[in-house]
Amino acid sequence: MAYEKVWANNEKLNKNEINKLKKDGLSIFDDIPKYAKEGFASIPKDQYMYFKYAGLTVQKPQDKGLFMLRVKVPTGIMNNDQAVVLSEIGNAFGRGFLDLTTRQAIQYHWVPLEKLPEVFDRLHAVGLTTSEAEGDAPRNIVGNPLAGIDSDELFDTRPVVKDLFDFFQDNPDYSNLPRKYKISVNTNIYNAGHAQINDLAFIPATKVIDGQSVKGFHVLVGGGLAAKPYLARQLNVFVRPQEVVKIAAAVTNLYRDYGYRKSRARARLKYLIADWGIETFEKKVLEQTGPLETTGHDEFKGWNAGFFYGVHPQKQKGFSYVGVSVPVGRIAANDFYAFAQLAKTYGSGELRTANSQNLIIPNIPDDQVESLLANAIFKRFPIRPSHFIGYAVACTGNEFCNLALTNTKDRMREIAEFLDREIDIDVPVRIHMVGCTNSCAQRQIAEIGLQGLKLRTKDKKLIDAYELFVGGTLEGEGKFNERLKGRIPNDLLPDVLKDFLIYFRDNKELGESFYAFSNRVGIPFLQELLDKILKSRTQEVG
Repeated sequence: MAYEKVWANNEKLNKNEINKLKKDGLSIFDDIPKYAKEGFASIPKDQYMYFKYAGLTVQKPQDKGLFMLRVKVPTGIMNNDQAVVLSEIGNAFGRGFLDLTTRQAIQYHWVPLEKLPEVFDRLHAVGLTTSEAEGDAPRNIVGNPLAGIDSDELFDTRPVVKDLFDFFQDNPDYSNLPRKYKISVNTNIYNAGHAQINDLAFIPATKVIDGQSVKGFHVLVGGGLAAKPYLARQLNVFVRPQEVVKIAAAVTNLYRDYGYRKSRARARLKYLIADWGIETFEKKVLEQTGPLETTGHDEFKGWNAGFFYGVHPQKQKGFSYVGVSVPVGRIAANDFYAFAQLAKTYGSGELRTANSQNLIIPNIPDDQVESLLANAIFKRFPIRPSHFIGYAVACTGNEFCNLALTNTKDRMREIAEFLDREIDIDVPVRIHMVGCTNSCAQRQIAEIGLQGLKLRTKDKKLIDAYELFVGGTLEGEGKFNERLKGRIPNDLLPDVLKDFLIYFRDNKELGESFYAFSNRVGIPFLQELLDKILKSRTQEVG
């Protein structure tokens, strides 16, 4: 039975919402073959928004008929046939490369309109889809890339993820949400699913019920980043694996029916919960689900930031997984294919992506690990990367993205490699760079966040510049980083960061992270430090 669009008569709906009342976003798949035959000029501009439901964004410049295309890979786990096809698509239609995203998906650029039907056919043949990888719908489900093999997981979440994916995917009851909707499912005790920054997150928990210790989930709701970030709040419920779909449906129903559709800027679940309060929201969830167990024991032990570098034993005796660094998540399609072949030769054929934009090769017999690592590709994609390039994260940037103000992918890589050459340090530093406030590279949770903007010089020219944020983490309840005043011109950024981080190196305690250091010295001190560095570097240039 179809749901009722209770918001349909609201006179203050934004333009997107009015359009979505006329036509469901998933219908774009019926239109794309026609547009592919008739050419890009045949697409009315008011139809561009619907392409997002097919995982597509019109790529800049917007008159060339090229698209950014995103493929869903739930919790980053793909079989060998899927990995091979993803590499082939990159070569055939993406000019030879692909990106690993912070939501464990695969992203392409330069995909021609006329080739989209063939791309979809190739993906469908191996059980992959682009549907709802963008748009006002449930996005790729993130979580533990080690699900099923992880010694640090409470239990295998792959069946739960499959149930959730099957329930939401292409479900017309959930294809018209107020905006994007992000779900995380994870029982890794080091928060591999970045729970607190998702709209809906299931995290590892236990509870004694009828004298027995039961493994399940606690539930977080209302997390999200962008210009006004919120950390998710916890519902007072304990959920067994078989109850996950029920509570996910209830939370999503509330968002669908009562989420804000007047302003796109306030259309995320986090704003609804902030206005209602967590107690009211929880009450309305339970009205739909019926009684649930109250919270038990939270099993989180810390936060690994999504990094799994090196060789580690699996919970299956005699097998290991290998975590590989893919700098800022960009990889040649031929290299991705090479990893797929190595995974098939030495392991089960699977590849897995982490939300740190890196790769994992699972299921390697212990006696084959040395032979695997003897391959030359690991010289370019190391399993123990340097402390800056290995922990750098970047969004797409203005090379392809219509929203980004500055270059990010190439610039972040250049800066990280520069810092590795210039600074010898005993701990990694997590640096995330974004090109706009949407924060696709999750700037707010970085130890050092860099956000691009435009700066007008004394001679009235607009140049690329960046603001600096410090002290982000998802350890414990989480803490977003804080902005330091001062706009750093692009050409000064590497040296400013170098001076900033040399001070950290020379004044930190042994083994102290930048996050811990920033907490210890405080924001006012770091602001004063940045001011001195900027003044010194600006005088040098002047």
